[in-house]
Amino acid sequence: MEELPLEQVRTLLAAVDEGTFDAAAAALHVTPSAVSQRVKALEQRTGRVLLMRTKPVRPTESGEVVVRFARQLARLERDARAELGIADDRGPARLPIAVNADSLATWFLPALARVPQDPPICFELHREDETHTTALLREGKVMAAVTSSPDPVAGCTVRRLGLARYLPVADPGFAGRHLTGPLERDLREAPVIVFDRRDDLQDAFVRSLTGDGTGASRVRHHIPTSEGYCDAVVAGLGWGLVPEPQAVPLLRSGALTLLAPDRPFDVPLFWQQWKLDSPALAVAAAAIAEAAAEALLTPG
Repeated sequence: MEELPLEQVRTLLAAVDEGTFDAAAAALHVTPSAVSQRVKALEQRTGRVLLMRTKPVRPTESGEVVVRFARQLARLERDARAELGIADDRGPARLPIAVNADSLATWFLPALARVPQDPPICFELHREDETHTTALLREGKVMAAVTSSPDPVAGCTVRRLGLARYLPVADPGFAGRHLTGPLERDLREAPVIVFDRRDDLQDAFVRSLTGDGTGASRVRHHIPTSEGYCDAVVAGLGWGLVPEPQAVPLLRSGALTLLAPDRPFDVPLFWQQWKLDSPALAVAAAAIAEAAAEALLTPG
């Protein structure tokens, strides 16, 4: 395959970021026809369709590879300019990271506060379930992710952060109404709180109790924020798995009751990032790993 012309690669990235050829043309100060011609030329060079001409345009699987390459090039160019002392009118370094809501609500923001800000780094957080954050890495939308997957995305490194512990809890009144018999039976019938339709945590916990593949009840409330999720459990809408840092104070106050004292549910978390020699990414990764070592459990 011939080399990839940088002008064409950057044009493809602009089309993906802006959503349409017209918007990409405005961002690049060229005509929409020029954008279309560059994208077509890049597709001819690679021998692959790179963009789906929808509104907004979307990269194909091959296009995601080129988009990731384009973002890495942009990152390397910015870092090189900084090391050479060349002014960059694009502003501070931007670091897009995918992170799950529970980490964001507990330990992740204090971790970011440890990252040195000389030169300044602007964090762009993408909230996504830990089982799906790697998809954003594959698409080139983020440079790093907190994920439950130990399998590295192509072009990425992976390191273990620790275990996030969840506790099965409910409002005492709710437990008195719905959870009076064998727990493995009652949790299949009692209303349950889930984060969203992709949240499998509560189902996985019930399956670990029953061993028969049966998940939690179909009576479920979808609460798509970590704080709102915890509030819904306290309000008695259903039972749920709450991160230990959020659950412990509420257990001490009596607002929640622990359903299975000997059955916490641990989720392994990993840090995946681009294989890129980027100072901004390196200092952020170091601070996040340090904070995770303090906040998360070490696998036994």
